[in-house]
Amino acid sequence: MRTSNETVTTPDGECAVVVVTPDGDGPWPAVILFSDAGGVRPSMIAMAEQLAAMGYVGFVPNMYYRSGPYEPFDLAVAFSNPDERARLGVLMSGVTKAGAARDTGAFLDYLAGRADVDATKVGTTGYCMGGGLSLNAAGHFPDRIAAAASFHGGNLASDAPDSPHLLAGSMRARVYVAAAQNDGSFPPEQEARLEAALSDAGVEHTIETYAALHGFAVTDMPTYDAAAEARHWQALTDLYAATLGS
Repeated sequence: MRTSNETVTTPDGECAVVVVTPDGDGPWPAVILFSDAGGVRPSMIAMAEQLAAMGYVGFVPNMYYRSGPYEPFDLAVAFSNPDERARLGVLMSGVTKAGAARDTGAFLDYLAGRADVDATKVGTTGYCMGGGLSLNAAGHFPDRIAAAASFHGGNLASDAPDSPHLLAGSMRARVYVAAAQNDGSFPPEQEARLEAALSDAGVEHTIETYAALHGFAVTDMPTYDAAAEARHWQALTDLYAATLGS
């Protein structure tokens, strides 16, 4: 496989992205991977490499590009250290659903312009903060996003006016949501609200809770759970095989 650092021009600036392509000539379907709060780092690039091994172009954008350069986070302590947690919060606050939708349009156009990408159907996946961005993408680009996944995503059905569940009526993607146990960012009432919104809209979907804590799928998180990570990869394998092909 081949890993390259690219830049995508969005309506708001220049977004750095990491693109990982499978071995061979393609074209291949693509999957946009929206990272968790820790941003683009080796664990996220390793996930894109896994997607490439599955037969998809892995595309990992730096959703913090509007904030400029930042020092990488040590996820082992980032959430327990008050200063680092505050730094994370500042970066996260700069990622809005409206801005992410503009970005996603630019990402999809970029992918469509690559000869090695079959951009007729694109998948998304997201972790923590990225889970909401994954569903947000499916709601804003129903003709282009065929599958959307969220793993330990937060605030998927909140009271906010830009909550992803409010876009259910626009979604045509197959949706897969894996919640974490005891996750304050996605409590049972939000799960019920999301379930109702997707069901009422006729969206083909699965929502389930893994026996693991928030952050279970990401190897550098202190709450990483190997069994849950393996289950998450199987879920993505099944989701994309049914919707994107490979």
